[in-house]
Amino acid sequence: QVQLVESGGGLVQAGDSLRLSCAASVRTFSSYAMGWFRQAPGKEREFVASIRWSGGTTYYGDSVKGRFTISSDSAKTTVYLQMNSLKPQDTAVYYCAAVTYLSSRWTTFRVNDYNYWGQGTQVTVSS
Repeated sequence: QVQLVESGGGLVQAGDSLRLSCAASVRTFSSYAMGWFRQAPGKEREFVASIRWSGGTTYYGDSVKGRFTISSDSAKTTVYLQMNSLKPQDTAVYYCAAVTYLSSRWTTFRVNDYNYWGQGTQVTVSS
């Protein structure tokens, strides 16, 4: 069973940067896209960013555009989320996700678009 393992979370101050990593436990893991979501206490899981391997297209949620950058290694089994200019409202548990098949209704933005999930890593931004 493939696992996605996140790392890099922590406690930072507003304006600081963090880089999250997500690695698949199997080097031969093959997916169509990988992404990041986040969930703050009492809120629904929110799309943050994703990368689709075909064409290398990246997508970002409106609240993080211009501040966060998603990237990957050449093997396409590890994705990174570089988070700059962090704000207190970025505080959440960040989850890595991957999808191994695409349906005709796949959008990249929805939780149900992904069939593999990591356990999450906490990011806390103090003001």
